[in-house]
Amino acid sequence: MLKVITYGTYDMLHYGHINLLKRAKNLGDYLIVGITADDFDKARGKINVKQSLIERIEAVKSTGLADKIIVEEYEGQKIDDICKYDIDIFTIGSDWSGKFDYLKEYCKVVYLERTQGVSSSKLRTQERNIRFGLVGESQFLNKVVAESKYVNGINIIGIYTKNIHVMPDSLKKLDIITDNFDILIHEVDAVYIRSLPELHYLQIKKALESGKHVLCESPIVLKQEECKKLFDIAQSNNLILMEAIKTAYSTAFSRLLLLIKSGKIGHVVSVDATCTSLRKCKNFSTEWNGIFEWGPTALLPVFQILGTKYKNYNIVSHFYDIDRKYDSFTKIDFIFDNAVANIKIGDGVKSEGELIISGTDCYVYVPAPWWKMDYFELRYENPLENKRYFYQLDGEGIRYELVAFIRAIESGKIVTSINKEITYEITSIMEDFINRRNMTIIL
Repeated sequence: MLKVITYGTYDMLHYGHINLLKRAKNLGDYLIVGITADDFDKARGKINVKQSLIERIEAVKSTGLADKIIVEEYEGQKIDDICKYDIDIFTIGSDWSGKFDYLKEYCKVVYLERTQGVSSSKLRTQERNIRFGLVGESQFLNKVVAESKYVNGINIIGIYTKNIHVMPDSLKKLDIITDNFDILIHEVDAVYIRSLPELHYLQIKKALESGKHVLCESPIVLKQEECKKLFDIAQSNNLILMEAIKTAYSTAFSRLLLLIKSGKIGHVVSVDATCTSLRKCKNFSTEWNGIFEWGPTALLPVFQILGTKYKNYNIVSHFYDIDRKYDSFTKIDFIFDNAVANIKIGDGVKSEGELIISGTDCYVYVPAPWWKMDYFELRYENPLENKRYFYQLDGEGIRYELVAFIRAIESGKIVTSINKEITYEITSIMEDFINRRNMTIIL
């Protein structure tokens, strides 16, 4: 019996896929189809896959062309599969011509011509055509523009900013550059907001009431009451309001949470997160406050792992200015029923930006800068038992965040690590900071 194997993502299965599978089937007597796992796709840079692994498997199964379906999960698996299943022919589309010649050592390699004029990427792009607008003055918006190029269907067409004269050259290429918020809102389907946090409420409210989806850098707003009002407006208008903390969308962070929740490190007794950077300038009219810049990121693992029902907490802050408005360093200690947590954040003070999660069986160590997580360790009493986990991270997680936002718009629901309870609690902490509640000031 002549055995044939082929691989693919098979997202949004179309007649091009089916034609390729038919020709692969005709090469032998028995066809094995390898379907790439979600994590493996992400590691290969395929972040726009719309359907889940289960949906893609069912779609291929429904064709009746595959005698066996397997899941491709890691680099180098093709060689393992060819040897394991005693494969005679490996086949793939001609757009990969030459890429898999190294497999000729193990079996015959055949490149099949693809069906012209159709592809999953093209279908996704046609289905998605979201006109995107940017809001704010931050240099960070350059990264959003750069990362949007990896996401099918996002078309960034303009920016609203009060500082047009100092705008980076990369943003000057956009079709719409305006200091009138109404002009931008009229032309877009969704906005990405990175303005000063004190401006967020009115900007988000205006966008939602104009029927636009909103992805906003955290903190979304600085008052919990305003936060709840905005989510109510979004829900009543069937719109997506999503908080942007890019760390929440990294594969490593998601896997870390799963390991902890499965009891891998035992009972969690402590979470310690540090996020710091040196302030590049002291122009407080355009720069974010330190706690606004780093607080939401540092709070994310605390609330994800321990929840938001803490017994009490205390803020200690050091300030730049005489008016004590802009903090250079802030430390927050939490006490939960069965655990404690600590975050240290600095914008003008530098420290080791690591994340440590202590458990009764072992602890998790994530090296600096942990918020760009692509690696973490489980460390045991016996170092020989330590385990290391590596995951691909591209674009600091921004492109994954954009994909999650697009999927939320398409499906009408948010599937993210940042639920409303966490958003509300982050906002509550920011509000307490502004009102000097539960707070000690050091000179």
